Amino acid sequence: MQKSPFVFTQLTKFISRSYFNDLVRKYNGDRYVKTFTCWNQLLTLMFGQLSNRQSMRDLIAALEAHQSKCYHLGVSKRVTRSNLAKANEERDYRIFEDFAFYMMAEARRLRIDHIFQLDGNVYAFDSTTISLCLSVFEWAKFRKHKGGIKVHTLFDIETQVPAFIHITNAKPHDVTAMDVIPYESGSYYVFDRAYNHYKRLYRIHSCGSFFVVRAKKNLKYKTVKWVRRLPKNILSDAQIELTDYYPSKHYPETLRLVKYWDEENQREFTYLTNAKHLTAQQVADLYKSRWQVELFFKWLKQHLRIKRFWGTSENAVRIQVYVAITTFCMVAIMQHKMKLSRSTYEILQILNLSLTDTTPLVDLLNKTNFQDVKDQYSSGDSCYFKVLILIVQIFSGH
Repeated sequence: MQKSPFVFTQLTKFISRSYFNDLVRKYNGDRYVKTFTCWNQLLTLMFGQLSNRQSMRDLIAALEAHQSKCYHLGVSKRVTRSNLAKANEERDYRIFEDFAFYMMAEARRLRIDHIFQLDGNVYAFDSTTISLCLSVFEWAKFRKHKGGIKVHTLFDIETQVPAFIHITNAKPHDVTAMDVIPYESGSYYVFDRAYNHYKRLYRIHSCGSFFVVRAKKNLKYKTVKWVRRLPKNILSDAQIELTDYYPSKHYPETLRLVKYWDEENQREFTYLTNAKHLTAQQVADLYKSRWQVELFFKWLKQHLRIKRFWGTSENAVRIQVYVAITTFCMVAIMQHKMKLSRSTYEILQILNLSLTDTTPLVDLLNKTNFQDVKDQYSSGDSCYFKVLILIVQIFSGH
């Protein structure tokens, strides 16, 4: 009986090598390269991220332990620390950036799911800061003795996949990243309070798009119209005009203000929106869905290794972030095509310990009794212990 390919090899069938090669040719990525190609580099980094390698030394050690399998894994017959470091340092990060954007578009196209039953897409926009050692990452100066970058992400709530990524130095304020968002007419954009900038919000309004943002505590306004009969947990629903000089100049039209009582957290929230056609509960539900981008950030750091970098240059850091996004999207595409009921995050846990197994993916990911729970932030040790039990059960035939 013929053995199945390695789990990692089965995974890489869900990414387009031909499209990646087109990008390599576009940016001359493989010029003068004889052995360790851009494709080998991509798969090496993906292997490291999926297997939770802590450092480049750890990654190389893992590949050396599986040296007889490296060719069939697609990562080249021999990967050395020097050729991987050189590739991360010198190859154009735009190859990996463009491919990450392609993978995001593919994953979103496949995973369309109209959860909110609205005409436009629903996005949450936020950023995560990744701290870097200033003495090593001198180009990423953030504070006097600290370095860092920000990964600004436009997250598609309904497909559970990023739609847009923007990487900057950690120093600029989050709100400046609103200027590069590719706004779509008729779509909805959900922001935290840090993005409450009226001039930029009015730009969204002028594009024919809708926003929901948490109001600042010092908001000054006058009410011009209000709803008298309010549903449960809606404390106020009114149309307002801003009264401070600059806010009123920057946003000259009326806004909708919704005050909502969150029973679960026993807190009151105040939202501003230009979506006057929605119910107040819909406005609250849109904002509550914003937690999913936080979930994405936490898993990106914990399970796709963008907290510790395998290179010190800006180019190397960008490559690693974009490969992490590509890896996430690959798993999301696989999840959809294989019609798996479990979450993308749970799948990543299972794959972590089985990349060099020859079990068919469908068996590996379906023969489990794990319940997909809401809290997907379990501590690493307990998660890995559960996954280890799972793998043992699969191979023992239980």
